[in-house]
Amino acid sequence: MRLHRLEVAAFGPYAGREVVDFDVLGADGLFLLHGDTGAGKTTLLDAIAFALFGTVPGARGEVKRLRCDLAEPDQVTEVVLELTVQGQRMRIARNPEYQRPKRRGEGMTLQQAKAVLSWVGTVPAGHVAEGITRIDEVARTVERLIGMTHEQFFQVVLLPQGEFARFLRANTAEREELLERLFGTERFSDVENWFANLRAERGRELQERQQSLREWVARFAQVARQEAPEEGQSEWVEAVLAESAERVGLARERDTKARAAAKTAEVVWQENRSTAERIRRVRTAYTRLSAIAEQADQRAEWAEEVEAAHRAAGVVAEADLLERRLDQLAEAEAAEALRAQEVPDAAESSAAELRARAGALREEAGALAELVAESEQQQRDLVRRDQLSTAAAEAEKQAGELAAELESAPEKITAVRAEALAAVEAEAKLEGVRTRFEELTALVRDADEVPRVEQAVEQARGLVRDAVDVHQQARRHRLDLRERRLDGMAAELAAGLTAGEDCPVCGSTEHPARATHTGGLVDPEDERRAEAAEQQADKRREKAQASLLEAEGRLKTLAERLRERTAEALRAELGEARELGASLSETARRKPVLEKQLLELERKTEQLTERRRVTEHRAAEAAAEVRSLTERLAERERRLESARGEFADVAARRKHLLGFATRLDALAEARLGVVGARERRDEQAKLVEEALRAKGFADLDAMRAASRPDEQVMKLEAGLADAKAMEKAERQALAEPELFGISPEDEIDVAASEEAARDTRGEAEQALVALRTATSRHADLAKVVERMTSLLAGLAPVEERYNELKALAEVVNGRGQNARKMSLRSYVLAARLEEVAVAATARLRTMSQGRYSFVHSDAAGARGTRGGLGLDVLDDYSGTVRPAKTLSGGESFLASLSLALGLADVVAAETGGALLDTLFIDEGFGTLDAETLDIVMNILDELRAGGRVVGLVSHVEELRQRIPTRLRIRKARTGSSVEIHAA
Repeated sequence: MRLHRLEVAAFGPYAGREVVDFDVLGADGLFLLHGDTGAGKTTLLDAIAFALFGTVPGARGEVKRLRCDLAEPDQVTEVVLELTVQGQRMRIARNPEYQRPKRRGEGMTLQQAKAVLSWVGTVPAGHVAEGITRIDEVARTVERLIGMTHEQFFQVVLLPQGEFARFLRANTAEREELLERLFGTERFSDVENWFANLRAERGRELQERQQSLREWVARFAQVARQEAPEEGQSEWVEAVLAESAERVGLARERDTKARAAAKTAEVVWQENRSTAERIRRVRTAYTRLSAIAEQADQRAEWAEEVEAAHRAAGVVAEADLLERRLDQLAEAEAAEALRAQEVPDAAESSAAELRARAGALREEAGALAELVAESEQQQRDLVRRDQLSTAAAEAEKQAGELAAELESAPEKITAVRAEALAAVEAEAKLEGVRTRFEELTALVRDADEVPRVEQAVEQARGLVRDAVDVHQQARRHRLDLRERRLDGMAAELAAGLTAGEDCPVCGSTEHPARATHTGGLVDPEDERRAEAAEQQADKRREKAQASLLEAEGRLKTLAERLRERTAEALRAELGEARELGASLSETARRKPVLEKQLLELERKTEQLTERRRVTEHRAAEAAAEVRSLTERLAERERRLESARGEFADVAARRKHLLGFATRLDALAEARLGVVGARERRDEQAKLVEEALRAKGFADLDAMRAASRPDEQVMKLEAGLADAKAMEKAERQALAEPELFGISPEDEIDVAASEEAARDTRGEAEQALVALRTATSRHADLAKVVERMTSLLAGLAPVEERYNELKALAEVVNGRGQNARKMSLRSYVLAARLEEVAVAATARLRTMSQGRYSFVHSDAAGARGTRGGLGLDVLDDYSGTVRPAKTLSGGESFLASLSLALGLADVVAAETGGALLDTLFIDEGFGTLDAETLDIVMNILDELRAGGRVVGLVSHVEELRQRIPTRLRIRKARTGSSVEIHAA
């Protein structure tokens, strides 16, 4: 995999679009990426990772905040990477998800993430020329071509700052997490989980079976009503079953005897009850016959009363009808007298005469019916004429008022229209005035800032001078100490020699002429402190220079914007713009009101014109209708005057005629009713007299005395029938054969036999309950024993299989008989770590001049903890293996770098990924001395052999002198920028 070109826009600290040409940077195979702290060096590596995988390494990937806060609102956040993988050149463009201002309205909207992979040159087989636009498909294609996941790529291509130093010092669990992420040992973890899950499942099955057996034992003890013993449960179960069977036999024998005794006592009791019942029936019959004989006289009287009531019932209906006829005659005579009072002059007239007179009056009233309708219409027309006269007068008055109001409308419209045009012109000018005001306001702020920026420039120049002096002094001090130490290096080595031990230079155990130094020896710690002081001074110098460049850039920007205008002149222009803007705003503010007012005036004028026309037309119509009504009223009044006579109007006369005819008809009807009522009364009186004579009654009073209500007659008849039926039934009962020989005076003791039967029945029931209880308990015990026997037969093989699986699962998971305490996953990772240690040792021995090499340990951890992932260093000087944590800062960097490079080689070989032609190493070089740095640079030269490109990310000043091809990141308030320095 080789990178060609990277573009970032509004990404991280880069506000604009920045381009990095890796073909130019990688021409020499090695380049340096440097810049101020926070400028965005690591962000470029994040951009490469984001373009490939859509995510960034480490904690920065968790925040998901990739857009630059300094970018313009319309600037699109984008990363474009052009690279070659497996001989195929491609271009990947990605946009992250971020919030941007809405193009319409206010507020923010979510810009969705996008990804496009396009092919440069020949399109590979199986792909379309248009490329890939789905985010998930782009990710899968990149992982397939590179042969790594994003986590592996971050470790083997982007060697992160501090990550491998932490890995070097990490414990077994932390190393295991990283190695598992890199080598993809999830399948071995799945095997461990499979064994653990199967063990748990079989364990649950075994526990369920054991718990089920315990429950059945407890159920057996509950049924037996005994406590189960801890041991000898089988013998206890057999003894309980035998005892239960014996109790069942005793209970069955008792039940047989009790049932026979109860049956005998029951027969005796039932025979006594039957005899006592026949005696009771005989006594009851004799008692009822005696009562019937005593009531014979009373029943004879009831029979006579019923016979007389039946005769009176045939006359009562006719007598009641006669009384009603008399009442009807009285009512008819009273009505006839009342009607005669209403017509005094017709007291002697017959009904026929009264009807003829009433008919003549109705004919006369009928002739006046049409004139009554005309009279009513005459009244309505008079009211209508008055209303029309009033409406015509009001309409003429309203038309005059509208005409006066229309005369002043044109002048008002003209004045309002002129004001509205002035407001439109003011609104058109206002936007330009506001823009000018904002520009002048910004310029005034810039003019006020100029003195402060000039002062900051002078202060920054002073700080730069001081920082340069301090750095030069620290550099001279470090070089002086280096020179003095080199002069006394032989004496320093001689001071460390011990008789009998090898010389680190020549290897001899004898030291006859040790070197000496007249001046004082330089302590290596003093030299390291001098180097650290120089580095700190260099950082302060770079920081002061960056502040000076930033202040000078700001001053230049202000001067270009002001164009030699003073703050006083700008404030004067600002005041004029403010006054003009206020005047135009006030005028423009009235535009909506004036437009609305003009529209209302025009609409009101149109409405007044229409109302005036309608009002004048309505007045003319009303006057014409008044004239027509006046003529019709005069003609109709002449006809009505001759028809009403002495009455108020025609309707009053007609009403009088109809009322008198109605009273005549009523009197005729009443006289006819009296005649009919008398005839019906006489006829009914004759019928009543014949009925009394036929039923044997002297008069109505005798008949009324014999009459009885139907309910009373029915009650008397029922009493006579009941007495007769009772006497017959009792005599028949005494004649029954089963009562033969029974006397009312006989006695028998039923209570004693009943008590004996109850006692024997209770004893039988208790014996039956005892038998059922014993039988049921014995059956329950037998069922429980059968279930327990089945469970015990199936439990033994389950326990055997579980113990075997448990031992195997513990071995797979690094416990139990596993002496190394290594799980299957850890065992695989230990093999991979051993490969990494071998690959890293080759480079570490070169960097450390043969002193150090990695040693992998698969021993168990302390106190029985897991092992297998131990990583120590072998010190060839002392021949001892010691923990990596004991290495110094520079030595730790060498070990970390070797480990990172070795891990990159092993992971690339493991995954079968594409050849990694580009490699980035982030930080750590500041801990090396000059000689070690030379060795590391030689190793990096070996890495770039064969066309590989290595990028170093570092602050170390010496690397800038050693590496001519550099990519510098500059930091500014407006965003960071990149600058390429080619060799």
